[in-house]
Amino acid sequence: MTGILPDREIEDLAASGALRFAAPPVAGQVQPASLDLRLGAVAYRVRASFLPGPEHSVADKLDRLALHRFDLADGAVLETGCVYIVPVLEALALAPDVSASANPKSSTGRLDVFTRLIVDRARAFDQVPAGYAGPLYLEISPRTFPVLVRTGSRLSQIRFRRGATALDDEALRLLHAEARLASGRPHFANGLAVSIDLEGGPGGLVGFRAKRHTGVVDVDRTGGYDVEEFWEPLRRRGRAELVLDPDQFYILVSAEAVHVPPGYAAEMVPFDPLMGEFRVHYAGFFDPGFGHDSAGGGGSRAVLEVRSHEVPFILEHGQTIARLVYERLGAAPRRLYGAELGSHYQAQGLKLSKHFRVPEGA
Repeated sequence: MTGILPDREIEDLAASGALRFAAPPVAGQVQPASLDLRLGAVAYRVRASFLPGPEHSVADKLDRLALHRFDLADGAVLETGCVYIVPVLEALALAPDVSASANPKSSTGRLDVFTRLIVDRARAFDQVPAGYAGPLYLEISPRTFPVLVRTGSRLSQIRFRRGATALDDEALRLLHAEARLASGRPHFANGLAVSIDLEGGPGGLVGFRAKRHTGVVDVDRTGGYDVEEFWEPLRRRGRAELVLDPDQFYILVSAEAVHVPPGYAAEMVPFDPLMGEFRVHYAGFFDPGFGHDSAGGGGSRAVLEVRSHEVPFILEHGQTIARLVYERLGAAPRRLYGAELGSHYQAQGLKLSKHFRVPEGA
């Protein structure tokens, strides 16, 4: 059946041997329409990012480009500005009609940790061609905070699909009329347009800017860090706008509350690289049910990880900054994103990653 594979079909992939594990899967690893990937036993620091190309495996490239190999079993710190390659505990032997794509997990993106999936003979990052059989690797490059990781840490997720699954704008309009995909008056342009909220919430808070030269963040530690040690709160002063400083990392939030109905999944992608000197730094998966059980399906706001390029750039309230591309599921998932799964970001507003304790009134 055409569509994104839901949790039950991901489990079928494992049962059939199309999805293989070097260590037994763990609870919560299978999400409603994706699978968390786990770091393996070793990591390689490499000279630079690379793609293997159609004639080479990733292992071939590591033989030439690796500077240092180290163990992850007891944990290791990945430093900012460095590039690492880590084999993951999952491998694939996909059928000819099944392909896959990967993205950083929400918590990974909100830490400004750049991750991309690489497969053997790949011409592009984060893409697994139909019928691929072989190992999976993550490229990891912390941009702002050094991070502590270990074997089993989950930084990225993979989604499987059969056939063409994306909805065009006319299909999105029809779905919105039925299930209300966004608050306000949504705009569809190769997906649902997502704009920025710079009017501010309680106390005028509009976002957070990451601090430099901080301590280490353990990616597996929830609620373990004070926000003030890592983030500078940004509050509205006068006009509803924000000047992005070059090469700084920001956590902002969408003006719209968005909704991913059961039977669909979504992916956030850049709106248009020609729209300005910034990017929504990490595309992300939205599982079926995002925003569905908040206010009776009224939606949840999307957190946006934003980085400016070489020059300062002014963002204004309501400016389009990204888009959500919706895809059909091939079948209904057993469970939806939300309270039943203990999902961290359901019914969210402006929210840092799960690693931080946000002070009252922030």
